[in-house]
Amino acid sequence: MIRRTFLLAASALTLTATLSPAQARDQWTKAQANGWHATQPWQIGANYTPATAINQLEMFQAETWDPKRIDLELGWAQAMGMNVMRVNLHHLLWETDAPGLKRRMNEFMTIAARHNIKTLWIFFDSCWDPDPVAGPQHPPIPGVHNSGSVQSPGAARLKDASQYGKLEAYVKDVVTTFAKDDRVVGWDVWNEPNNPGGGNYKPTPDKNKYVATLLPRIFAAARAANPVQPLTSGVWIGDHWDDQSKLDAVEKIQIRESDILSFHDYSWPEKFEERAKQMLSYGRPVWCTEYMARGNGSTFDNTLPIAKKLNIAMYNWGFVDGKMQTRFPWDSWKKPYTYEEPTIWFHDVLHFDGTPYRQAEVDLIKRMAAAPKGVVPAAAY
Repeated sequence: MIRRTFLLAASALTLTATLSPAQARDQWTKAQANGWHATQPWQIGANYTPATAINQLEMFQAETWDPKRIDLELGWAQAMGMNVMRVNLHHLLWETDAPGLKRRMNEFMTIAARHNIKTLWIFFDSCWDPDPVAGPQHPPIPGVHNSGSVQSPGAARLKDASQYGKLEAYVKDVVTTFAKDDRVVGWDVWNEPNNPGGGNYKPTPDKNKYVATLLPRIFAAARAANPVQPLTSGVWIGDHWDDQSKLDAVEKIQIRESDILSFHDYSWPEKFEERAKQMLSYGRPVWCTEYMARGNGSTFDNTLPIAKKLNIAMYNWGFVDGKMQTRFPWDSWKKPYTYEEPTIWFHDVLHFDGTPYRQAEVDLIKRMAAAPKGVVPAAAY
């Protein structure tokens, strides 16, 4: 386990400014990617924000940082066999307190490593509120799914090319700090970059045009730090990911630049398997970095056996029910669940106190995690 000495913000900016394109590593070849992936255990985990935080800003800002709660929850994850967590960052965390952000990232990974869990970090996110603000975050909107999640960089910064250098510096600095850290399983450079936003928020005009300009620069900024971990960005919408003629400009960049390919799927198992095989057709390892929406047909029971057989890493959405309120479905933005609970939870695995929403799901995760790589235990069917 590697421990890094944290640099003062000014020193970090000086360091990243001196990195030249010549120092950046190339994209991994298919052989390199598959060779690296062969050394890894089968990954199973969740998209993680502690139940006490409404978004990544509240998770990592000093005033609301909650390591005791994180330690408790990651202990629950370890007990059910989870070995990875996908965790969202935000450029505003770095811009307002870069040394503090990196200290807390280090502390998070120290806690996670005690529980035999590695971290997949996300730099940017195109989903939900397009106008993020650092500082105290508003309380959850009653009955509404993900009511406090915020985009990064957000509409204003995305449209302002003069700010791109600072966004690149954020990525370079963070990756440089942890580029050789074996507690990092990878870098997810942008979550659903071509997502219009979701919720009741107004979409950003020409969003894809701006993202298609910035996304290659973000990949290059991460590679400039020469990380030993893979880079990825997951496709999430469409039916023909193996047909380049049917991909938009952003999706082509995601597939062209990723060391490990990744995708999201909240559909029935037959659609999951179809999409998984489309991604595997490129000859690279594949991770599913979001899945599991019970009311949408995506469940642990029907999806995990397929993924285990195909050696696809699996990160379900949501872990412990809390301020993000993702037990409520997406349609709660139009009809909030303030009168009664949904018939079934949409996301999340555990109640706030750690008891399972559905014990059979936890038992299945344990069995799948304990079985040898590529082996689906008979009891999983």
